[in-house]
Amino acid sequence: MEQQVPLNREARADAQPEGDAQVVLPDLAYQQLLIVNALFYGASGAGDREWILIDTGVMGAAGRIRETAAQRFGADARPAAIILTHGHFDHVGTLRELAEHWDAPVYAHAAEHPYLNGNSSYPPLDPTVGGGLMAALARFYPRGPVDVSQRLHALPEDGSVPGMSGWQWLHTPGHTPGHISLWRAADRTLIAGAAFITTRQESAFAVALQQPELHGPPMYYTADWDAAQQSVERLASLEPELVITGHGPALQGEKMRAALQKLARDFKQIAVPG
Repeated sequence: MEQQVPLNREARADAQPEGDAQVVLPDLAYQQLLIVNALFYGASGAGDREWILIDTGVMGAAGRIRETAAQRFGADARPAAIILTHGHFDHVGTLRELAEHWDAPVYAHAAEHPYLNGNSSYPPLDPTVGGGLMAALARFYPRGPVDVSQRLHALPEDGSVPGMSGWQWLHTPGHTPGHISLWRAADRTLIAGAAFITTRQESAFAVALQQPELHGPPMYYTADWDAAQQSVERLASLEPELVITGHGPALQGEKMRAALQKLARDFKQIAVPG
């Protein structure tokens, strides 16, 4: 099984370092937090309640996220909202702390709410798939739930994204039941969460190296492979120009699109465990 679609460094998105973050568009930056990315939407200097945090990283990362937010938007600038692609531990590790610190509403797909309101834990992980240290350690990863029920809201049914004019959310299940991606058609920018990713998340070495390559969602924590394939096919059909995922570097351009098409076309051979 191939497990990836390799790419060269030409597929990396043009990014400008800004402190601990990488700025890929004037209104979009991401920050690598050990094994996962957090994203910041809003122009530099946007100010209080004029920006959005997308996913909140692993436990212990709250200080780094706050520092990046203060540098980019202002010392006292709070987000208008926190948007979640899904509720896995590495995407909500600082959610409760940051939501309380900033008094921010939290938006997620309704199918993710049981994992975010204290009611349900995700199914057990499978450490036997994918190989690599990250997969082997999967048995120890938290499965939730977290409880932010007092701040939790469903995403608007019309597909709009609170605080992100011109964007729409897309239901891209498979990795989790309520996984979403974010899409801006005007410049074909895609925030894919973990619907597909740009590093081999099963391998600690690959995560550290951050070589550009396309993968399906993390094998050890994906529940529904048929739905995951349909989600990747849907995202590939958009033909994005820029892709930022929850794991790995941002990618752009024709070679990225060709690799995404191959991932969608050969999903069972590349992404699905044997």
